[in-house]
Amino acid sequence: MVRQFIKRPATSAIARQMLHELWDRATSMQPPLPESWVIAIGIVALVLTWSPTGYRVARHLATLLHEAGHALIGILVGRKLSGIRLHSDTSGLTLSRGKPTGPGMVFTLLAGYPAPAVVGLGSAWLMSYGYAAGTLWGLVLICALMLVFIRNFYGLWVVLVTGAGVAVLSWTATPQILSITAYLMAWSLLLVAPRAVVDLQRSRRRQRGRAKSDADQLAALTRLPAGLWILIFWLICVACLLAGGWLLLTAS
Repeated sequence: MVRQFIKRPATSAIARQMLHELWDRATSMQPPLPESWVIAIGIVALVLTWSPTGYRVARHLATLLHEAGHALIGILVGRKLSGIRLHSDTSGLTLSRGKPTGPGMVFTLLAGYPAPAVVGLGSAWLMSYGYAAGTLWGLVLICALMLVFIRNFYGLWVVLVTGAGVAVLSWTATPQILSITAYLMAWSLLLVAPRAVVDLQRSRRRQRGRAKSDADQLAALTRLPAGLWILIFWLICVACLLAGGWLLLTAS
């Protein structure tokens, strides 16, 4: 019997090659867009995030990052993450185990609403150096990490569609399309974050104190009024919007 051995590339070598190509794409630099384009994209993002229909779409991404913020800070302060749920009504829930009071719990609750604005600011900072592709791959990485902790089918669907869609776009799009998409994402995150805080205040008024929002839980922990925590959320988000907007406009 004669056996023929066909030499094939080792799996590890193929994986290294793919990772190398992925790293090259993620760290590639794209030319900045003209200032007029950046302003136009910002206006589109404003309409998207502050119109009723557009806000509902953008809110899914904001909620994903909101819960990721709770999860990250919870882990950093020593809490054990049990799982994350994303719901079709754009709400979410992050479950963690640990001490129910104290600074760790306060910071965990505080992290949610500012998280989309902080990611938007980080995106604007990366794009000021020309890393539009890296900005998009950063979102893919967040989605990949969240898959480990998602505990419901709808949340799994949201994370998979978001991560896979952005990954395919980042892999196939031209540099100009990458830049346009990254600018739109950064503007949208910077603008949707304060809108979500406004929506939180309106929701609390409609429910007349029955809500157990992050602000209400912070009020119970610290004995500071929930309205003060909402103001803190809003100020952080607006500060990120101003700083991120300046970075986006000066990068052009």
